[in-house]
Amino acid sequence: MNSKKKVLIAVVVAFILWTLMFSPWTAPHIPFWHAMTCSAIILTALAFLLGGNPFTAATGNLTNKDLLVNIGLGILIAVVLWGVFWVGDKLSQWMFPNFARAQVNTIYAMKEGSSPVALSLLLLLIVGPAEELFWRGYVQRSMMEEFRFQKLDVRIQKKYQLSIINYQLRTLLPALAAVLIYALIHIASLNFMLIMSALVCGLVWGGLYWLFPHRLPAIVISHALWDAAVFVWFPIS
Repeated sequence: MNSKKKVLIAVVVAFILWTLMFSPWTAPHIPFWHAMTCSAIILTALAFLLGGNPFTAATGNLTNKDLLVNIGLGILIAVVLWGVFWVGDKLSQWMFPNFARAQVNTIYAMKEGSSPVALSLLLLLIVGPAEELFWRGYVQRSMMEEFRFQKLDVRIQKKYQLSIINYQLRTLLPALAAVLIYALIHIASLNFMLIMSALVCGLVWGGLYWLFPHRLPAIVISHALWDAAVFVWFPIS
């Protein structure tokens, strides 16, 4: 099976799982956090089985210095992204006071009855890492490799001599397509704020991976920390 078919199958599986978890017709009949845990494990397995080790593919061998840098960057990205969402929440409440708050409250209602400690560990150790390993470490990487422009316009090639810029220009559209897919798998929720949140996060994490694929560990850390922070530790309200 070629790489394009593998990516398509993986995305379809993710779409089915997210539809079951978020659709108003199926979600009430499924324990959300049990389903999310199983889905995260499935996505992680797919990432490794279909695309190999996402970390090795992106970074090669990491040194102790790399580890410390990735941890620091991961924390910084999570903090900045939390701030972006805090500002976005205030703006959305100002522009659409009833609509925005009601939809955000629906998202936060998912954690009702759950242990904050258990939920934090789940988001930090399973859900957050799984999403990045799958969406950036496998889907976006594969799409950038399989669907990149093989040739650039001669004028662009003359203007930009660096090979890294050449590669990034050729992979821009596939990277954006991966971000859009990541946002659209949440469409079954019929929750505009959730879809837009996924789009914003996808643009940040996907953009960082597009520019700095070797910083995948930092992106994974930032996603895990941001999930726990925005959902459990410092909810935005």
